[in-house]
Amino acid sequence: MSTAPAPKTPLGKLSAWNDLKQHAEELRGKHLRELFASDAARGEKFRVEAEGIYLDYAKNRITDKTMQLLLELAAQSGLRERIDAMFRGEKINITEDRAVLHVALRAPKSASIKVDGEDVVPEVHTVLDRMSAFADRLRSGEWKGHTGKPIKNVINIGIGGSDLGPVMAYEALRHYSRRDMNFRFVSNVDGTDFAEATHDLSADETLFIVSSKTFTTLETMTNAQTARKWALESLKDESAIARHFVAVSTNAAEVTKFGIDTANMFGFWDWVGGRYSMDSAIGLSTMLAVGPENFRRLLAGFHTMDEHFRTAPFEQNLPVIMGLLSVWYNDFFDAQTVAVLPYEQYLKRFPAYLQQLTMESNGKHVTLGGETVSYQTGPVYWGEPGTNGQHSFYQLIHQGTKLIPCDFIGFGKTLNPLGNHHDLLMANVFAQSEALAFGKTAEEVKAEGVADWLVPHKVFEGNRPSNTLLLKELTPEALGKLIALYEHIVFTQGTVWQVNSFDQWGVELGKVLAKKIAGELAAPADLQHDSSTNTLITRYKQLRG
Repeated sequence: MSTAPAPKTPLGKLSAWNDLKQHAEELRGKHLRELFASDAARGEKFRVEAEGIYLDYAKNRITDKTMQLLLELAAQSGLRERIDAMFRGEKINITEDRAVLHVALRAPKSASIKVDGEDVVPEVHTVLDRMSAFADRLRSGEWKGHTGKPIKNVINIGIGGSDLGPVMAYEALRHYSRRDMNFRFVSNVDGTDFAEATHDLSADETLFIVSSKTFTTLETMTNAQTARKWALESLKDESAIARHFVAVSTNAAEVTKFGIDTANMFGFWDWVGGRYSMDSAIGLSTMLAVGPENFRRLLAGFHTMDEHFRTAPFEQNLPVIMGLLSVWYNDFFDAQTVAVLPYEQYLKRFPAYLQQLTMESNGKHVTLGGETVSYQTGPVYWGEPGTNGQHSFYQLIHQGTKLIPCDFIGFGKTLNPLGNHHDLLMANVFAQSEALAFGKTAEEVKAEGVADWLVPHKVFEGNRPSNTLLLKELTPEALGKLIALYEHIVFTQGTVWQVNSFDQWGVELGKVLAKKIAGELAAPADLQHDSSTNTLITRYKQLRG
């Protein structure tokens, strides 16, 4: 069984937790304007620069004492011990009795990480090398489809972690991708998703990557069977499947039954959770798009942040600081969401990716010991790229009644220099964080000559917290660092909240019920649900005809 027992002291009984409760009351009436006015060096004090990432966290409702207490909370929560346990390969996912080793997916060949006494790093690199060889063959045109044509179109079929990571990475690294190839992604069991992904493609130039560890995932295999039928309508020959389908799976029997050559099956391991798997074979579509060299640069960025998280003192540790700050607002200021706002169009899918990473990980209501929590756990993560969001939901962040901490992400250089576009983009990053922090008082509004009746409408309370992350340029390495940063933020949060960030039992019940109802929709059945669900099923059948 697990070698990582549940914490012995409940969170509510930790002295640092209770000290933070009292400290929050002391700070509640203080405004960021006051905190900056009382400390001229605040902007230099609350910042960390490490591994090519500059974090400004000065615009948070914190003091030296806040950070001291948060770091003490990390220590009392056993964060150091739990980090070490993860990197040692201990089975810290206690509900599934599994190690948590996404960090092994990006470890260099020289590393050694053991699970049950076996070093997993050589096997990781064996799969990486097989992926690289396949990618080189396909990208060079050596791999050809059934009719002898090279592959121009790649469609990844997956869902959840088998889709969100690859989609996000492709969009983020599109600058580095093959522009003479099409990369598309099908995840939704809604047939429209598949129809739109394939409507302008030819089967003899299309490769499907079917990503499902068990090769039984309902949505993925429904789409895969539809893809198989679509391909055979054109190619006519069952043997063509082996030239137009590859698998990311561990179920060789089902892969073979489907018609895929197991030589083109790329595996991964039960110590990799789906939402942490984009740098495993699940990233095959990413490697095909950007090439093996850029994919390995992505992995190097992940590893750089892993080592920073593992070794940096907590007061200089990017994920630890950001993770603790999110706990601070979530549990002591009733902030129920976090907005992630990348000022980089290529990162347009990054907030959506983080939704699964954060909310599937820490959306838990019981502790590792099985006790119901008496505090808030995972906040809602959401966001859009700037500057689009400014003309959408920033109104609520600035003048609404909800406290929404924000993470701004910006880059010193753009990959597409056009006039003064990038300076204007970054001016908005700095302006938004400044406006959120300091706002505009009634006196300042009146000084502008605004009529008295209109003044309240133009007042900005300010005191809205934010972090700003600055990197030089969006490279594969930079993307890897950013993803790993948020992975370890999640780890820090989950450790403090004493929850298991690595299972997802909450997604299972709906799947079970959907399978039952699908059978009832396919044939006459005596419905055995509640009156609302029975009525909805009956009404749907009438609408369907």
